[in-house]
Amino acid sequence: MRHNKKFNHLGRTASHRAAMLSNMAISLIMHKRITTTLAKAKALKKYVEPLITKSKEDTTNSRRVVFSYLQDKHAITELFTVISEKVANRPGGYTRIIKTGFRASDNAPMCFIELVDFDENMAKTAKKAKRTRRSSKKAAAPAAEVTEAPAEAAETAAPAEEAQE
Repeated sequence: MRHNKKFNHLGRTASHRAAMLSNMAISLIMHKRITTTLAKAKALKKYVEPLITKSKEDTTNSRRVVFSYLQDKHAITELFTVISEKVANRPGGYTRIIKTGFRASDNAPMCFIELVDFDENMAKTAKKAKRTRRSSKKAAAPAAEVTEAPAEAAETAAPAEEAQE
């Protein structure tokens, strides 16, 4: 019976799976984003998130525990200095998986997995301007004023630059 044996074996032996997940975790820590298959990304998420949680507490024991999984001094240093500072107040969910489509050769579902706090594009959420179908004369008048304002700003900035030189 297979009771409570839920993790994905990924078609590999235990040693091969451990080595692969360790290498992928090191790459994720060093590069902040990697592209892989969806199954591997899901397995990596379960592997790396406890390590990031462990890195929040910078003690000798936690460094040794994480080193037993990763076996890379540079990745450990990056994890305990840069990454642990960024995720210090986050209660979990350090990684994000975004699907990118299917691989051409074997049609495997592909995705990229990234560290949440290190993606500048997702962090900046621009608010959409409210759009209406009706045109109003009020909206047309300020547009003309806006086009004149940058020209005035450029004229005032030019003498300031000359004064600095």
